[in-house]
Amino acid sequence: MTFHAHHGVWDEEREIGQRFEVDLELLLDVAKIAKTDKLKETVDLYLVFEKVEEIVVGTSCNLVETIAEKIADKVLSNFNVSQILVRVRKPRAPIRGIQDGIEVEIVRKRD
Repeated sequence: MTFHAHHGVWDEEREIGQRFEVDLELLLDVAKIAKTDKLKETVDLYLVFEKVEEIVVGTSCNLVETIAEKIADKVLSNFNVSQILVRVRKPRAPIRGIQDGIEVEIVRKRD
């Protein structure tokens, strides 16, 4: 998922905004779901996208770590997944010597 959002430590990042990329890996048992072949039985990925978009575009954070944690919390509390991997990338982070951006990856499990 790709978004234009206003996160960062520097005022310029928050004012102008920049590109953020988010990858999710959701762990759930799909054996029963696959037999029914019904969207209502599984995790609706469009609804997941909407929740992620609310966080990335609708809030402002200093750190990509905070964004990742908020996404993990929201998805685990709203969808029937047992584990989530969240990757948040800031491809053009304004840090001297960093050319390919920064990225954080977390894994969280349902309690």
